[in-house]
Amino acid sequence: MENRTDPTTLNKLLSSFIRIPSVNPDGDPGTELENTGELEMARAVGNFLKKIGAEVWYDEVEPDRPNVIGRFPGFEEKPQILLGPHLDTVGVGGMTVDPFGGQRSDGKIYGRGASDTKGTLAAMLWALSEIGSEKIRDLDIGVTFAGFMGEETGQPGSRHFAKKYGSEYDFALVGEPTGNDLVYRHKGTLWLKITSMGQAAHGSMPEQGDSAISKMVELIRLLESDFRSDLSSSEYFDELLGYPTINIGVIAGGTRTNIVSEECTIEIDFRLTPQLRGEDALNLFKNFLRNHKLNEIKIDIKLRCEPLNTPADNPFIKGLFDLSNEPKLVGAPWFCDAAVLSAEGGIPAVAAGPGHIDQAHTADEWIKETDLAAGALFYKEFLERAKA
Repeated sequence: MENRTDPTTLNKLLSSFIRIPSVNPDGDPGTELENTGELEMARAVGNFLKKIGAEVWYDEVEPDRPNVIGRFPGFEEKPQILLGPHLDTVGVGGMTVDPFGGQRSDGKIYGRGASDTKGTLAAMLWALSEIGSEKIRDLDIGVTFAGFMGEETGQPGSRHFAKKYGSEYDFALVGEPTGNDLVYRHKGTLWLKITSMGQAAHGSMPEQGDSAISKMVELIRLLESDFRSDLSSSEYFDELLGYPTINIGVIAGGTRTNIVSEECTIEIDFRLTPQLRGEDALNLFKNFLRNHKLNEIKIDIKLRCEPLNTPADNPFIKGLFDLSNEPKLVGAPWFCDAAVLSAEGGIPAVAAGPGHIDQAHTADEWIKETDLAAGALFYKEFLERAKA
């Protein structure tokens, strides 16, 4: 099918979204601007949804950080489809382009979120606008759009939505930059903060203390050798995703050069396969500590997201194969809101949309205008053809 999406208007829509700072306030936003959370972005999306005929409401998950939800007429007594991009972006520190400029140059649109994932958001909204509320009413499916807050840190928006509304939906198409391929399986994650405890003493008499750093050095050595070997067991291997992985991303310990360290912490990023889900991974790690007699180690869970593993024979997935861009079924090493909707809401879900993950979170984040237009057509065709 020829792509008849008006590129000028679609490009302007994305640029307008990029110009709204919606940096996730958790962690390091990388900007001195105030009030850079999702509220203004949610309002802009809500206003667009109202203009094209949706019933809109804002579901505040955290103070001034709402999900925005738009439901279109004609949804009654039909299979329910959810379109679910997220509203927030990662921080903007170190960017080499104006993060909130939305500039267009050489067939690309630049700025934070251009790829991840205001591009998918704009393409979804444009697809809904192109179809129009009257035609949406006559579709074989009911259509709801939900812009989620907080995806980049902890996913509170999709978790809140899944618990509150999950039972109402039959399928979710989550906006992520996949080149319009269908990520139906992706890794989960388990972020752990690990703390070793010691006994402080004067640095000139270390024998009178008990170094927490030394204990942590031993644990790190074992994690990089024995535990990596444990994760390479064939029972945890997935044909699309490979093996589970572990990365030690943060380390901190001690207070002064001349004091024996009383405490040391590391933060670990586990990436999980469907064969090693969150609880099993946590138990595997705890057993590892016990087996190596590392009994004075404290474990805190920072984040947990189960792997996504939606059956490939889902009828809505099968319908996506009929689209003109010929999407492929793929896996991904990253995680997203699709897994939360599936695990906590019981909604079969995939992630798909324009752009590519290689451009996400980069110093010069961008999306090709042609990819954006292809994404809008992809979403439009899916909605027009979707059947249970």
